[in-house]
Amino acid sequence: MTAQLPKPLAAYFIATNKHDIDAMLAPFDENASVKDEGQTHYGCPAIRSWMEYTTHKYRFTVEVKSMRDEKGKIVISGLVSGDFPGSPTLLRHAFTLSGQKIARLEIT
Repeated sequence: MTAQLPKPLAAYFIATNKHDIDAMLAPFDENASVKDEGQTHYGCPAIRSWMEYTTHKYRFTVEVKSMRDEKGKIVISGLVSGDFPGSPTLLRHAFTLSGQKIARLEIT
C-alpha cells in the first residue's frame, strides 16, 4: 500500500521496515515532534534517539493496512510486528504534514 501514500509517509514506512534510521528521519521537518508510548520527542535529535531506541528494542516492521484523512491529519492503520508482547498489533499513526515534510506523528 505504500505506493498510494504521500511521498514522505511512503519513504518513512519503507525505511522503518528496513530499520534504516537515516532514511526514517529524512522525511521529518527539523522542528517535528513524535508522540509515542506517552512521551513526546521534539526536534530531529530527539526523534533520532527515539527511532534508535524503539528500533533496537522492538525490531518491528509495519504493514500499512489503511489510510484516511481525519481533520487535516493523515491517519494510517498499520499492523506492527516485532519483539514485544501482543505482537502483531494494529496501531494508529496520525501524521501532520507541512509541505513535503512530516511535522508531527502520533502513534496510538
